[in-house]
Amino acid sequence: MTLSFLERFRAQRDLPQTPLFEGLPQVRAYWEGLRLNGQLPDRAALDPRGLGGMLDRVFLADRIGRGLVQIRVAGSGLAAFAGADVRGLPLSCLFASDSRPLLAQVLEDIFDTPAVAEIDLGSDRRGGTALLARMILLPLADRSGQKLVLGAISFAEGAAPCKLQIRARRAETLDISTVQAAKVPVPQPIRRYGHLALVHTSA
Repeated sequence: MTLSFLERFRAQRDLPQTPLFEGLPQVRAYWEGLRLNGQLPDRAALDPRGLGGMLDRVFLADRIGRGLVQIRVAGSGLAAFAGADVRGLPLSCLFASDSRPLLAQVLEDIFDTPAVAEIDLGSDRRGGTALLARMILLPLADRSGQKLVLGAISFAEGAAPCKLQIRARRAETLDISTVQAAKVPVPQPIRRYGHLALVHTSA
């Protein structure tokens, strides 16, 4: 066994591991389960019990302007990371200033396309090149002009409070199906006996 082999083995072992952002697939699966006939879920259909162990990192926000959403409901994990109650604040308050225009673009894509977005997040602090968190944004049905988004952030182990920076983003365009109710066949008379008629239907 040569030294060069040992060095290569050590280099592979010491490679930084990609953080595991647990819980986001659960949130996506729950949201998908609420999509009836391919439509976006309604706000009223959300049940906290379906979000299980991610509930403290889940938030609900509504659009208050182009590229701006205001957090209406937020879990305690988001408040702990931000160091303050984030309810009533814009989602952009969690982000560094140079990432806010990109966040605004992502939000508009979510509402207008519509689409699901997944964003890789880092820290704005010096030397913060590692992935710190991952966020998923899921649109809800538009009711009375109110555009809503269900979001969740999963943090890497040991993530320290900071302003978030967007490292990468992925968007998935949604196919919003329009399913028409099946027409009920109208019975047609096939034989008449005086004032009586024999009819048949085909379902």
